[in-house]
Amino acid sequence: MTDEEFVLIRDLIVDYCGVYFTEAFKYLIERRLQARLPVYGLNSFREYYRLLKYGPDAAREYDEIVERITTNETFFFREPYQLKAFTDEVLPLMLEGHRRDQPIRIWSAGCSSGEEPYTIAMLIDELALGLNRSFEIFANDISRKVLRTAREGLYRDSSFRVTEARYRARYFVREGPAHRLRDEIRHRVTFGHLNLMDDASIGLIANVDLIFCRNVIIYFDARSRARLLAAFHRKLRPGGYLLLGHSESLINSTTDFELCPLKNDMVYRKPMDATSRGRI
Repeated sequence: MTDEEFVLIRDLIVDYCGVYFTEAFKYLIERRLQARLPVYGLNSFREYYRLLKYGPDAAREYDEIVERITTNETFFFREPYQLKAFTDEVLPLMLEGHRRDQPIRIWSAGCSSGEEPYTIAMLIDELALGLNRSFEIFANDISRKVLRTAREGLYRDSSFRVTEARYRARYFVREGPAHRLRDEIRHRVTFGHLNLMDDASIGLIANVDLIFCRNVIIYFDARSRARLLAAFHRKLRPGGYLLLGHSESLINSTTDFELCPLKNDMVYRKPMDATSRGRI
């Protein structure tokens, strides 16, 4: 792969899914995509670029690229201090200002193999909030492979590296070398395939009260990050919350959200005045 071929293919990838690679990742991209050339009888990455740009199999090939280049590292109860802010502070604030006859809608954007949205469902169940309030948890990812794992609900020990034993005992059943999530939690999350750079598909999502998008935008370039945050702003109801990963912030990306310093963490919120800007 020449430097020029790397830039051409890299730019197509970032346009497709937002994930950006610096020149330091050229060897990784070459190694992971090299095996795709003989599939189509191609002799060079220049020909592979033309296939992605103009070929009738481009859509299917982008799916293959996603599986080869995306990072899907996750586990249950990741970033516990933020989850404590969610249960102890954000949820009470949401419930206080929410109509009881409307479901509280939570979106896990970039959910990988499902540990994040299932963690949310377990926390809500433990608080018994579902007894008198309706919750809808929707989760999406661009990788069809990890979505199959999420829907199956079968996890190895690596997914439980920070999980308290009581959660595993209450919500999982041992199945050989793995643990199967009980249906009572698995059925509370709806999974869907979604490219976060697909504005048309995001437009079909109903407005939500809270978005978890943790450890996703760190892989995006500035333009894709701003585009996604604008979509989140449109989809959040006024007063809705956005929870990012611990290494992510909105500095230099958008001024559409206000920063909310809580006791356990800092989160972002869409102002009640939906037209407000510049509050961060």
